Amino acid sequence: MKTILDTILADVREEVAAAKSAKPLSEIQAMLADAPPTRDFATALSAGFCLIAEIKKRSPSVGPMREENVNDAPAAYSASPIVKAVSILTNQRHFGMSIHDLAAIRAGITHPVLRKDFFLDEYQIHEARAYGADAILLMANVLDAEKLASFHALALELGMECLFEVHTLDEIATLPPNARVVGINSRKFKSQTGFAGLEGSSEKDFSLEMSAFELVSHLPEGAMRIAESGISPSNLATVAERFEAALVGTSLLRDPRGIRECLADFESAITR
Repeated sequence: MKTILDTILADVREEVAAAKSAKPLSEIQAMLADAPPTRDFATALSAGFCLIAEIKKRSPSVGPMREENVNDAPAAYSASPIVKAVSILTNQRHFGMSIHDLAAIRAGITHPVLRKDFFLDEYQIHEARAYGADAILLMANVLDAEKLASFHALALELGMECLFEVHTLDEIATLPPNARVVGINSRKFKSQTGFAGLEGSSEKDFSLEMSAFELVSHLPEGAMRIAESGISPSNLATVAERFEAALVGTSLLRDPRGIRECLADFESAITR
């Protein structure tokens, strides 16, 4: 039986093929000369525990975000003292946003921007830099060790940083030795259950396995450690004891009080 990850990757391959047809790699590479200079993603995260705050319109796990929160996110993140980088989903079908949204949002903020997507092709890496990304996400449950290393090398050549994402000990073992930023994602993308998908909405995220964060002691020595998925003000203090940053999205983007109220709770939890 197919998992949600299998479905997403099949759709990503279609999106990449369509992008290549509309704008060949030679055109993307020609855009690089006019791309804005990169902002240092790793350095931005190194001055004390902080958030990488996410922008997406929906997710496979719970469905739609609150439109008003999504619209307010760039300004709210720019004003927050604990947000040091912004993650932007660029998978249209499953997360509702594109590389063009990334370019537009980045132009209006000063934080480094992570292109969060399912990278399968070098085309996507060139595309990320051409449209202004400062860092990209590389998933160890999608790419083998050879691809992780070659994609990392290309990103560095283009001036970008990589956030490596792992879920298991085996995946940690595939990371290149010079990985600087490594995240543990508590989301079970290879599960066959727990996802509302495109068909509905769920108030509770059933796709999380918070015990994954226990792998933190096995991450490469010296790497910056990022906690991903399932982070809320209630568990932030515990996360901050073992990680340098947390990537937070759904809890901010679905809070009925508004994104700024939720950010205030995160700020209080960090300074408590």
